Amino acid sequence: MKNHTYSGDGHDARADKIRKKLRQRAVKERRRQIAEGGRAAPLHDLLNQATDDPRGRGGFDCCQCGAFVAFTGAGSAHRNHCPHCLHSKHLDDRPGDRAAECGGTMEPIAVWARTNGEWALVHRCRECGELASNRVLADDSALVLVALAVRPLASPPFPLVGLAQMN
Repeated sequence: MKNHTYSGDGHDARADKIRKKLRQRAVKERRRQIAEGGRAAPLHDLLNQATDDPRGRGGFDCCQCGAFVAFTGAGSAHRNHCPHCLHSKHLDDRPGDRAAECGGTMEPIAVWARTNGEWALVHRCRECGELASNRVLADDSALVLVALAVRPLASPPFPLVGLAQMN
């Protein structure tokens, strides 16, 4: 009896081929929709399934920690980073287009507060250095977010000695 498990290097190569074919199909479908009616479904809806979910599991595997990340439960329909380690994959040139050639790991380097008070992550690609901002989602690790937020306070660019004497 032949074993049909997915393990080893062969699985990774197969998954990459599947992702590439599904990405091409999604782009082709979007172009067809635009040509027929001038309007089309958002590309990110087609591509989230095509690039991140080749086996129909409803999520993706984190490129940093390897955890399975479900698309649901985040408080948003646009999951793009791991809620455990906050890392992402460099897939977009513009939000949702999935046109980036890089494919590097997007490392969380900071958080910032938008004018409406919502927190957002700042990601930097380890391969090309591009910066991107992504909103914090409901299921993101609070501990990792706070650790990221206090990082500048933990090692300021100036000496803390004598700071109290300045006032």
